[in-house]
This record gives sequence, structure tokens and C-alpha cells, in this order.
Amino acid sequence: MSDDIILKTPRLVLSMWRRQDMHLLRDLHSTIETTRYLSGAAPWSEEKVEERFMSFFAEQARDRTTKYKVTSLDDGRFIGRAGFSRYGGERGEFELGYSLHHAEWGKGYATELANGLADWFFEKRYASQFIAFTHPDNLASQRVLTKIGMRSRTPMIIDKMSCPTFELTAQMRRA
Repeated sequence: MSDDIILKTPRLVLSMWRRQDMHLLRDLHSTIETTRYLSGAAPWSEEKVEERFMSFFAEQARDRTTKYKVTSLDDGRFIGRAGFSRYGGERGEFELGYSLHHAEWGKGYATELANGLADWFFEKRYASQFIAFTHPDNLASQRVLTKIGMRSRTPMIIDKMSCPTFELTAQMRRA
């Protein structure tokens, strides 16, 4: 696949992965800082990196959206990944998710991505709503989700943990 631009925000570019980008995902999820709030709460194995990387292509083909590569608009450096996947299989709800390199935290990128992706999602009419969930201790992500207008809903149980869960509808976004 090419690295066609999917979305630009004021400081970031989201594009489709290229086959030779797998090392970027490996690097992103190789530390406990960037994986402690993800399922498994540990750096990703080579097998998990490859499995997840290949799933991006399958999701894009099936759903026309996935978790995209995020780079800096000004210098092209790799920032992380962000986008939408279906949670719960092919018929599941669209779920907003993002992971950023630890060195890129605290710069407002997560909020910028979440805002841009929310607008993009509803403009493309993928669905009338989407969800997001976080690890209970990930207060920074919970703040991002409420900043973009998401509202709390019944927590989801993931890895035997009650995870704060949020939703955003197209109607809420227009309000």
C-alpha cells in the first residue's frame, strides 16, 4: 500500500502504513511507557507487532479505516499511531484509539488527533457514533476524550478490568 495521506491536522499527518514501516510500530510499542495502559501491559513481542501491523491492512480493506501512521507535518518524524478499528469484530462498534511515542507526550498531539479524527469520521459517515475506552489509571487519555466532547457510558470489562468508556455521536459533535 502507498502512504497516501488520510488526514492532516495543524501539526500532524495521518497516512496509511507501508510494508517497510513495521519497525516504527515495533519501536513505538517496545517500552513499558507506551504499553502499560494497553491490553497485556507489557512491551509487544515481535509476533504481536507483526500481527497488529498486518491487521491494519485488513481493517483498511474491510472497513475503509484503521489505526494510521502519524508523522509530524513539519519534519516528517514518526509520532505514533491513531485512528479507528472495530471493537468486537467485524460488526463491532468503531473505537477511537491512539498511541504516541513517549517523547511526544505533553505536546497536545493526542487532543489534536482525537479532534481531527472525530470530525473526519463523521464527515466520512462511517457510523453515527464511535466509542473509546481507557485503562482506569490513564487519566490523561480520559481528559483528552472529554475535551473533544465524548461522554461517559457504562464501563467495559477488558482484561478483567473495568475500563472507563466514552462515546461520541454525530449529533453531539454538531452541538
